[in-house]
Amino acid sequence: MKLIADIQKKIGEKEIKEILDKVGLEPNDKRKYKKYSLGMKQRLGIAAALMEQPDLVILDEPFNALDTDGVTMTANLIRNEKERGALVIMACHDREQLEFLADEIIEISGGKAAKEKKGE
Repeated sequence: MKLIADIQKKIGEKEIKEILDKVGLEPNDKRKYKKYSLGMKQRLGIAAALMEQPDLVILDEPFNALDTDGVTMTANLIRNEKERGALVIMACHDREQLEFLADEIIEISGGKAAKEKKGE
C-alpha cells in the first residue's frame, strides 16, 4: 500500500499499517476508496490526519458516519493526541463529545463566537 506519507518517506509501511489498524481498518484490504462505506472513509480520513503525528490536528466533524465503536475509538485517539502534546482543533455538533474531550469550547452562533472554559 503506497500512500503519500510513504512515498515522501515521512513514515513507512509499518506505521501506515499501525494507524489503519488503530482506526479499525484492515491494512491489507484491497478495496478501492470508492468501495468504502461512509464510515470507513471517515476512519481513513482520521488515519490520514494522525499518521505523521502532527503537532496540530484539525478535525471537522470527526464522529460523522461512525458507529458506536468508531466514536469511542475516535474519542480515544483524540485524547491520545492531546496527551502526546498535539493541539487538537475540532469542529463538532456533538456537545456531549465536546464536553468530554475539549479543554476549551468556542461556540459559533449567528456569526459570533463565544468562548467558554471547561467547567463553566
